[in-house]
Amino acid sequence: MDRGIADHHDVGCSIDRALQIMGDRWTILILRDAFRGIRRFDDFRRDLDIARPVLAERLKRLVDAGLMTKERYQEHPERYEYRLSRMGRELSPALVALMRWGDEHLSDAPPTVLVHDECGTELHQGFWCPSCRTRFDERHIASRPGSTQSAAPAGSTPTARTT
Repeated sequence: MDRGIADHHDVGCSIDRALQIMGDRWTILILRDAFRGIRRFDDFRRDLDIARPVLAERLKRLVDAGLMTKERYQEHPERYEYRLSRMGRELSPALVALMRWGDEHLSDAPPTVLVHDECGTELHQGFWCPSCRTRFDERHIASRPGSTQSAAPAGSTPTARTT
């Protein structure tokens, strides 16, 4: 049987597994709204102008995957809020990177500026090496097989370049 691109999934690829959960437009926009503080079904629906069945299915998928929690806020009639879980909140850097990429390459409008809400300082996103205490770009990233340790053992050699 010929396996086309659409039905091929690399089970060892974290990007592929992540996209299986959140790889469509509506799911990403629901997450964006959740980061903006939207929690209730009707508020998501109104902000996104999304069909109820589509929204219900995407919210269920996000809850089942552990990215959001479903919490009842009213008993009669029964109503729920959808809140980002720790796992969902950890997507913030990825969504910010996607937003900045879109601002840079796809928008004619001025870019969105993100600031630290406590002091108003503009935020910067990038790669930081805690050992070298320096910033770097994607040209200086290599990958190696993962382990339970976050730091590479002394003398280890990266196995592949990402670019």
